[in-house]
Amino acid sequence: MKSFRKELTFHIPSRRGFVNITRQVEEALRESGIREGLCLVNPMHITASVFINDDEAGLHHDYDRWLERLAPHEPVSGYRHNDTGEDNADAHMKRQVMGREVVVAVTNGELDFGTWEQIFYGEFDGRRSKRVLVKIIGE
Repeated sequence: MKSFRKELTFHIPSRRGFVNITRQVEEALRESGIREGLCLVNPMHITASVFINDDEAGLHHDYDRWLERLAPHEPVSGYRHNDTGEDNADAHMKRQVMGREVVVAVTNGELDFGTWEQIFYGEFDGRRSKRVLVKIIGE
């Protein structure tokens, strides 16, 4: 069995944002040479998420609004975590809801997606560079 590892780096200039990273993951798969196996993609930060869904702007807007209602950034004083001097407790909550990672089957050298499925990086405490791990195993 072969194993391939690659890190992607993202710098979202705003506090929150969603980026379609499907093409970067597909490029990593091509680099790996793996034709059959599994591809794991996860952010290496506890205030970011990787998830699979549709690449539709209205849906991403709805996610942003929904997450802000579930875990609003303000008031910062409403979270015990922020007593440490941080202001990102909401980002930890949003990450928990959106998930840590995705695993996609690799079949015939391609990501084996369902209709409309794409991979996204979700940022909830941006304005600095963060890494995403792509780990591919198989033959």
